[in-house]
Amino acid sequence: MSELYAICQNGEIEDGEATGFLLMRITSTGEPKPWPILITRKGNNFYGFENACPHKGEQLDTNNPGAFLDEEGNFLTCGHHGAQFDLDTGKCFIGPCQGKSLTPITIIVDDGDVCVTGVELAEDDGSDPDEAPEVMITSD
Repeated sequence: MSELYAICQNGEIEDGEATGFLLMRITSTGEPKPWPILITRKGNNFYGFENACPHKGEQLDTNNPGAFLDEEGNFLTCGHHGAQFDLDTGKCFIGPCQGKSLTPITIIVDDGDVCVTGVELAEDDGSDPDEAPEVMITSD
């Protein structure tokens, strides 16, 4: 089984919400690279996606950090061109990337922790541990 990396507690993401996180992922060359992700919740189910619009690869919330959802909270919305994505599948149904999907990541809830698996994360980014956390939450 792949290693689990705890991202947050399951109670930190409310039903119908999306939360962004900035992780450090190990590349194929062994170097750490920033890896923005987002985790959504529908009922007791959690879904993870890379925070990169399939249209141009930009973060969905670049223009407004932490703002992923449309005004009604029903869909993920790209802040660049308004493309909308389903909360649980990541599939775009409105916008220039219609028919494409956000890149999914594997999320497992383990003993109340929302975890990512199937990737190798940098456990030490070389910074002072008192100055910056390993996992940075980019929205409330």
